[in-house]
Amino acid sequence: MEKSDRRDKTPRDIVIIGSGIGGLVAGALLARNGRDVLICESHTIAGGAAHSFTRKGFHFDSGPSFYCGLGNQNPSRNPLKQVLDLLGESLEVVPYDPLGFYHFPDRTIPIYCQLDRYCQEIAKISPSGARELEEFQRRLLAVYDCLQEIKTINLRADWRVIPDLLFNSFGSLLKAFPQLPIINSSVGKVMSETVTDPRVKRLIDLECFLLSGLKAEGTIAPEVAFMLGERNRSNVEYPIGGSGAIIDALVRGLTRFGGELRLNCTVEKILVKSGRVTGVRLQNGEEIPANTVISNATIWDTYGHLLEPEDLPVDYRKKALETPAIDSFLHLHLGIKADGLEGLAGHHVVVHSDERDITEPGNTCMISIPTVWDKKLAPDGHHAIHAYTLEPYDGWRKDSSYEERKRRKAEILYRAIERVIPDLRERIVLESIGTPLTHARFLRRHRGTYGPGIVTGQGMFPSCHTPIKGLYRVGDSTLPGIGVPAVAMSGILCANTLKN
Repeated sequence: MEKSDRRDKTPRDIVIIGSGIGGLVAGALLARNGRDVLICESHTIAGGAAHSFTRKGFHFDSGPSFYCGLGNQNPSRNPLKQVLDLLGESLEVVPYDPLGFYHFPDRTIPIYCQLDRYCQEIAKISPSGARELEEFQRRLLAVYDCLQEIKTINLRADWRVIPDLLFNSFGSLLKAFPQLPIINSSVGKVMSETVTDPRVKRLIDLECFLLSGLKAEGTIAPEVAFMLGERNRSNVEYPIGGSGAIIDALVRGLTRFGGELRLNCTVEKILVKSGRVTGVRLQNGEEIPANTVISNATIWDTYGHLLEPEDLPVDYRKKALETPAIDSFLHLHLGIKADGLEGLAGHHVVVHSDERDITEPGNTCMISIPTVWDKKLAPDGHHAIHAYTLEPYDGWRKDSSYEERKRRKAEILYRAIERVIPDLRERIVLESIGTPLTHARFLRRHRGTYGPGIVTGQGMFPSCHTPIKGLYRVGDSTLPGIGVPAVAMSGILCANTLKN
């Protein structure tokens, strides 16, 4: 996976900082296009927020666990799947339905991939609410139907996207024109026009929060339209081997086309001279000259740490660093005995209180049990569990009270899992608790953040371009935003923009 160090002064064509999905996608596509690519990853494991790790025979995902359209059963519009196809890579996947269960204080709702079946479940609670949900979905699916015909794998982030779209997707653009009011609006606006039932509104808010970290009023409509469309028209699947299998496939694609990945390779500074990038300096003092640098670090880490203040226009830097950030996470990884748990579902979301906001840290807990689909992720007779919830970074310190505070905070996650597995604590054979400090340390993310909290109508995710010549950015703090398909798309946009 790694080549020997090249320490001469010949500039690398492209150096990428970070091996998250955005960085790997950009690197692999550029390598496929004949570019000389080096990816520098500070961790011992590739993948960024999507990496997997192993403890005592248990294999855990560190971040995303919900995937759609990665198999070969149906044509997929998932940008990540399109990249894997270009690279000649494929994944073994397990389709499943329902995609999960949402546990509210007074009820549990199965969430089916097929939207008509989803509405049938809601009709058991509120027939009128189900009709409203159906109308809400109909409006967003109309957006999906026109946008999904656009060949996203060919999109770029410069003026040349216009003739490409006109030549390759003119019909789709005509179909999209009547949908512009929705395309440019928030999910909250669509919801306010179609839904009055408070339970359905809360359900839509929850779906948006799980996707973007924001409720419906802050989430852009096309993002949810794509999610609903792919869920309904494609397959919801879990990749055998977990998120690590996705990363391995991208790394294989990178190296097959001559790209290089260096682990334990921490970039300390992006080097700039006279407004142009000249390379990077590593933590060990080594300087790597480069014609182009792509940062897969967050907007705050790129502009606040990797660059010197004088490298950027003052107002531009100030505005970028003031980008609002969503909180970090508290993680709980468990290995448990699986006896008697036949028929267990793999995904669960627990909302502890209807009186508290779903975005309040600790109130909404996400649970993934991937061994439901891939038993090789744990020793025989065991399950691997990953539970997480939002948790602010402020107040966390590695002091004498750190371990006690970790355990106290993790109780909210234990209680969430106990909604699904009541005798959980009697089954535990392995426990690992991660805090915002853990998130920040291993992922090298500003305050361990989930990503930018850019509210629709109050700002847009920035493009891959920067004011510095030769410096570009990818990842979840660039267009189109948070989520696996979105960060893969950021890598596509950047790679296509840099094509020869």
